[in-house]
Amino acid sequence: MSVTAPRFTGTEAASCRGVHDLLCPEETLVAQPRQETGLVPENKNRKRHLPRGPFLVLAAATVAMIFKLTIALNTIGTNDVVTFYQFGEQLLSHGLESTYRNSIAFNHPPLTAYYLRAICKLEDAHTLSPFHIDFPFLLRLPGILSDFIVVLILLRLNLRQQLLPYWLLALFALSPVSIMVSGFHGNTDPVMVMFLVAAAYMASQSRPLLCGIFFALSCQIKIIALLLVPIAFFFWIGRRRAVPFTIAFTIVCTILWAEPLLNFPALFVKNVLTYGSFWGIWGITYWLRLTGLPQFGFVSYFNLPILETIVITLLKITIIVATLSLAWRRRFLSADRFFASIGYAWLIFFAFSPGVCAQYMVWPAVFALFLSRRFYLWLTATSTLFLFFFYNVIAGGLPWHFGNSTSRLNTVWTPWSIWPWAIIVAALILFWRQTKSSEPDISLVSLNPVH
Repeated sequence: MSVTAPRFTGTEAASCRGVHDLLCPEETLVAQPRQETGLVPENKNRKRHLPRGPFLVLAAATVAMIFKLTIALNTIGTNDVVTFYQFGEQLLSHGLESTYRNSIAFNHPPLTAYYLRAICKLEDAHTLSPFHIDFPFLLRLPGILSDFIVVLILLRLNLRQQLLPYWLLALFALSPVSIMVSGFHGNTDPVMVMFLVAAAYMASQSRPLLCGIFFALSCQIKIIALLLVPIAFFFWIGRRRAVPFTIAFTIVCTILWAEPLLNFPALFVKNVLTYGSFWGIWGITYWLRLTGLPQFGFVSYFNLPILETIVITLLKITIIVATLSLAWRRRFLSADRFFASIGYAWLIFFAFSPGVCAQYMVWPAVFALFLSRRFYLWLTATSTLFLFFFYNVIAGGLPWHFGNSTSRLNTVWTPWSIWPWAIIVAALILFWRQTKSSEPDISLVSLNPVH
């Protein structure tokens, strides 16, 4: 399976109407030259100031960061924060190997473990207590800073290539999805996204070594980033520069995974590399759960019934094969479409994933910007709806202070996950129909490159 970017002429892009106008292809995002932008002084002798567009984006990002910091300083977050604190205490007392061995729920790479151990040590020593800084805040701080850095990277990219309108970047900086996940939830997902965005930026600037380093760092935060590595690898293969990318990626991963790979590789593979998320709370597995069949009704991520295991395996294979095909077929596309390639890969993942947790909704957001403005807005709206009801349910209503997600409550909030999933599935279908409309000879099952 492959999802490729449709290519329209200017006339065809302008003629999009109705339902199809909901999701316009990535090429329509390229800014057209304008005679009057209001950003360039008419008189060359005038003093040069920061243009209004970038200034508003920076202002929006700053406001969002302050809001997230305020939330993080005054709330505990979700039960993920408590779980991470327990992991940190176990890491301090017994080490990484024991934590992997005794807790199947600890599915994070070593770099995350080292950070948890460090902030737990600060918490136990009361080093930052006089400043009212505690473990829940320190856990969320890297994600909050990562969101701001992502905006800076997008601004730098836009100043060079003008791929996105600044109003859209400002909306992205103020995204309620980002505010809820980074400010309240308490997990490492925004940090992974930051490293992926940095890697994509380096690809767009033809810097394979740095691209490899940042891709490797993303895999140290969440192992799911490994799914996207073929996109970068084949991209550099297409430019005959895969060697520096591969060397940089391999060295960084080897160094940061050295402890488990040398001492307890089987535990590392079992806990980290084979993690599969929860059955029955997202997409296809949720619809199967709604059938009421006992073999599809067990909500968990381990010790699953045989039919659930088979379905999960098939869905994983579908995602991997489709992503590999996508990466191979898009290897010759221009560097400015690298972000879109990752965006399509995320669409495949979220359409077929056996399970998606609430905080995962930050993964595709930034890359959706490069697929379609309207798609990004619809995805943000439905994700916001889903996340608001999720956090509101588990926190017992506003104001949110602590949210405890339980098996009993998932029957209340899970139906709201249908909305972003449906938008993603619709996007895949409409993008493919647009592609077939512009390129009738293109085949879904093919290894021919897209040009």
